[in-house]
Amino acid sequence: MGGLKDELLKAIWHAFTALDLDHSGKVSKSQLKVLSHNLCTVLKVPHDPVALEEHFRDDDEGPVSNQGYMPYLNKFILEKVQDNFDKIEFNRMCWTLCVKKNLTKNPLLISEDDAFKIWVIFNFLSEDKYPLVIVPEEIEYLLKKLTEAMGGGWQQEQFEHYKINFDDSKDGLSAWELIELIGNGQFSKGMDRQTVSMAINEVFNELILDVLKQGYMMKKGHRRKNWTERWFVLKPNIISYYVSEDLKDKKGDILLDENCCVESLPDRDGKKCLFLIKCFDKTFEISASDKKKKQEWIQAIHSTIHLLKLGSPPPHKEARQRRKELRKKLLAEHEELERQMKELQVANENKQQELETVRKKLEEAASRAAEEERKRLQTQVDLQARFSTELEREKLIRQQMEEQVAQKSSELEQYLQRVRELEDMYLKLQEALEDERQARQDEETVRKLQARLLEEESSKRAELEKWHLEQQQAIRTTEAEKQELENQRVIKEQALQEAVEQLQQLELERKQALEQYEGVKKKLELATNKTKSWKDKVAQHEGLIRLIEPGSKNPHLITNWGPAAFTQAELEEREKSWKGKKTTE
Repeated sequence: MGGLKDELLKAIWHAFTALDLDHSGKVSKSQLKVLSHNLCTVLKVPHDPVALEEHFRDDDEGPVSNQGYMPYLNKFILEKVQDNFDKIEFNRMCWTLCVKKNLTKNPLLISEDDAFKIWVIFNFLSEDKYPLVIVPEEIEYLLKKLTEAMGGGWQQEQFEHYKINFDDSKDGLSAWELIELIGNGQFSKGMDRQTVSMAINEVFNELILDVLKQGYMMKKGHRRKNWTERWFVLKPNIISYYVSEDLKDKKGDILLDENCCVESLPDRDGKKCLFLIKCFDKTFEISASDKKKKQEWIQAIHSTIHLLKLGSPPPHKEARQRRKELRKKLLAEHEELERQMKELQVANENKQQELETVRKKLEEAASRAAEEERKRLQTQVDLQARFSTELEREKLIRQQMEEQVAQKSSELEQYLQRVRELEDMYLKLQEALEDERQARQDEETVRKLQARLLEEESSKRAELEKWHLEQQQAIRTTEAEKQELENQRVIKEQALQEAVEQLQQLELERKQALEQYEGVKKKLELATNKTKSWKDKVAQHEGLIRLIEPGSKNPHLITNWGPAAFTQAELEEREKSWKGKKTTE
């Protein structure tokens, strides 16, 4: 019932929207009363005048919105609907309410009845969200079905060009835009009105009326055992047969279930292409017009019974559900990729901000390092100038000391010379000791003088040693200060090198983040290509499970064995398909 309720809601939505004349999203109570009464009539739901009047009392203020109407619609109408009403009559009632307001005034190549059928097909293929639209994939599916029904070749390039020019701001086409697209003949050039109308009717029968196959065959009577031509219509659980294809005079039904079977029979009693349908209480003998039709009918009935055994819906409804599930899956994957892209973009922006912060810090560190380097160089220059000054002063002192030493050496030489002279005199005095006593006293005086000179010499030596030690201490102090400045310069150069390495590491991380961003971007492109390939596979799959339909009434090819089983157009289509498969292999 959930699927039936969704289908009914789509047609009712069109009617409600048509009654909303000022596009405010609300409809007057009097109009909703009439709409509800008509819905109960066509859906064969018992009327509840008390609930209707109670829900839409005249003393309520203002019109009713769609959300305000939904509780009454669900409780008193949709929940009571059984699958015993005429769907065409229901759709026709909703179509009558909305067609005059919405159908284009431009001349179309299709009749209003064809437009109504396209409108019903739109409700079948549209997405389950409001406002109702049909997405490009379903538009392509519908146009392909119509092209095949008209016996033409599908122009994929023309549709791709149409998709390129499609308004990206819209998710799809409305029902009226779809009617105008098909009615202006853009995808049915070269086809007359009758061909287009027959194609629309054939697709309508398949998608809406669940007609799996139809055509003329001979049926053997149960009582008189005579053979009569009937128009057979195969649906998912029944085969109905009529006097003619206008479906006005129905002659009977063949109820199908999982216990039925279909068998081929040999030709007999002048009848050819015979097959047998066995049901629980009856058996039906049928004669097709040729072997091809016989095989097509046997295969179609066998497939229908197999679906009944599996409890599966008709192929076109199952295919529609698969397409919707595929679109949901692709949409979920696309949203997931967009979410990952946003996360990567946010991470990239955060990384960029971190890099910018680190860059600013590095610039500040480099500025501080440059300032410290300038100060260090200035300090080094000042120290070098100071050291040069001290060195010059030290050289001057050393020169003065050398001059003093030279002078002292000269004095020492003179002293030694005098000592030698005194020694000579001492020797002479010793030789003359016995002769002159007074010489002893002079010698004693000379000895005292010599002791005093030696003492002065020792004092001068000690002073010279002290000056030398002070000079060595000054040299060592200067060397230590120079070594400390050199160590500070090496430490700062190491810090600057570490900052540069950190900057390089952050740049590498930024490149990796960009590579990840490119990788996700490639995945998004791959997903887009995969989406396109899936669309092609779905389109090809739809082509493979296309239901067996009445053969074309165009002239058949004649072979050595009689009429061919396919037309010239079908032969060309198969040749194109074979060539495409060979190219792919």
